[in-house]
Amino acid sequence: MDQIDRRILRELQQQGRLANNELAQKVGLSASPCLRRVKQLEDQGIIQNYVALLDPIKVNLGLTVFARIWLKEQSAQTVNQFVDAVKNLPEVLECQLMSGDCDFFMRIVTADLEAYRKFQIQHLNKIAAIQNIKTEIPLQNIKQSTALPI
Repeated sequence: MDQIDRRILRELQQQGRLANNELAQKVGLSASPCLRRVKQLEDQGIIQNYVALLDPIKVNLGLTVFARIWLKEQSAQTVNQFVDAVKNLPEVLECQLMSGDCDFFMRIVTADLEAYRKFQIQHLNKIAAIQNIKTEIPLQNIKQSTALPI
């Protein structure tokens, strides 16, 4: 991956629907070589997908919470049970296996605090592998980005 590929990736991270001729102009290529490079980046799995980023408030998902999860034990069966259950919860936007204090760290979106309370009772609390849940509620979103610093 060279500097032109990096420029292509930076531009696409900012505006994924950029037309190829506009992208080519921004990165200093003609349209055909630019299109070939984008296709190669897709084929290599560097570009994984193109998505629309939504305003969570406008789709009634204005509350983001972070949940720290401790499992009952560290066995493969317990971890797999938890992972399988979480994969089916669309409210969970991210779930990370952690080293350190907790076992998993999740970012969850819901409409409001009452909706989160119901989500925790109806879904998280029913996952048998979970021993403890600590929920953190952010007061202000200072920075959020999907662009990698390439």
